[in-house]
Amino acid sequence: MGASSSLFLENSEAVLTMYEPTFTKKDAILTGKRMVDNVIESGEVDKHHFMANICRLKEVINSADSEMRKYLPYEKLKYYGVEFTPTNGGNTIDYSDDPIYCQLKADLDARVELLKLAQKQTIIDAYGNDVPKVGTTPRKNSIALKF
Repeated sequence: MGASSSLFLENSEAVLTMYEPTFTKKDAILTGKRMVDNVIESGEVDKHHFMANICRLKEVINSADSEMRKYLPYEKLKYYGVEFTPTNGGNTIDYSDDPIYCQLKADLDARVELLKLAQKQTIIDAYGNDVPKVGTTPRKNSIALKF
């Protein structure tokens, strides 16, 4: 464990008193945005260095969140401004047990492949119909982070 990890664990009790009960989710979002604005405006910290640390801290917090949920009682409670509401997972219908569903899904998947091909070339489907070149929706650009 690195020095910063040890320091974080030594100061983890600070997490217990870090925020008042009136600190809302909106406040948390605004605080994160202000933190970034302050870093950008000051120019004292390298953007990539800051993001690398945020990436690591987020994983530490996500891991702690996931682990702590195992120890919480399964009861509805409002504590320190946070609502704890247990939910039952319920059941998921297994559609693949239905042969008609499976056939329709296979047909739909085949159509998707034809529509993808039609973006690049002229295609005729099994019924002799032209497969149209359908519109596209752009995806948001992003930056992948790994460590």
